[in-house]
Amino acid sequence: MKQADIDRIWYGDEPVPLWMRLLVPVYRALGAAVRLSWQMGLRTPARLAVPVIVIGNISVGGTGKTPLVLALIEALHGRGWKPGVVSRGYGGSARSPTLLDDSPDPAIVGDEPSLIRRRTGVPVAVGRNRVAAARLLTGTGVDMILADDGLQNPSLARDIEICVIDGARRLGNGRLLPAGPLRESGARLARVDFIVCNGGQPQSGEVPMRLSGTSALSVNGVEPMRPLAQFAGQRVHAVAGIGNPGRFFDSLRRHGIEVIEHAFDDHHALSAADLDFRDGLPILMTEKDAVKCASFADSHHWQVPVSAELPDAFFDAVDQRLRTHRRP
Repeated sequence: MKQADIDRIWYGDEPVPLWMRLLVPVYRALGAAVRLSWQMGLRTPARLAVPVIVIGNISVGGTGKTPLVLALIEALHGRGWKPGVVSRGYGGSARSPTLLDDSPDPAIVGDEPSLIRRRTGVPVAVGRNRVAAARLLTGTGVDMILADDGLQNPSLARDIEICVIDGARRLGNGRLLPAGPLRESGARLARVDFIVCNGGQPQSGEVPMRLSGTSALSVNGVEPMRPLAQFAGQRVHAVAGIGNPGRFFDSLRRHGIEVIEHAFDDHHALSAADLDFRDGLPILMTEKDAVKCASFADSHHWQVPVSAELPDAFFDAVDQRLRTHRRP
């Protein structure tokens, strides 16, 4: 079944097929089995020497976690913190915990960690063992850690939990996988510290977030920066290997750009062949995709970085809670 067909079921009016509904109890039982040893106290989360913030979601697909991580890094750094980031490293081949250098290879450590490291310069560690990867950061001088996409991973003790939801899609049909997009029941939202709503209309108690991208940067660094307005009225190839490609395509259309859509699976390892459209039109892509194209990009390849805009009161509240959890 194609993702477009699944999306019509999860977020549209298409009825849920019987086979999907029959698999929900299996998914629920598997999740309960994983959590059981933690709930019984047979396994305990590892607590680090510095406070940990977990940023995640309860649905599959892109909700805007990485832009939020970038915004938190900037805001917390401005408030005197020295943040580091730990990630699973999806899409990368690294098997053991790895501390990223200044020129990370997304094929090894994943596209999102590479983006975060390149854009912010803060220490970033990846690993399937989140605890071991996070411990690599404690020797780099960080005094707090942001755990990217770790809401369903109980191995690492956390002091603050932030859940990001897509303001347009919300929780879809509200069903668990595979009948719906949810990794956990919507009731999980009541147990997080902050709910960040990316776009749409935030509900009561949710923190509003907006993504802003107004410029295009040359992927190979040769061409000067161009305002997106300069592409208005032009046909372009738009490339997105993210959880919700439609959000990127729609953002370009709002700038008056005529978009030829090329949606790839999340974390897809883009190659030169994937972008060989043979017509000379500009190719606009997300920043997450651009880190995988630097080795073969030419003057036709452009990336569109986005920044997350959130209320200062949110960052102040996170800062205040962090200070209450600061280790002696």
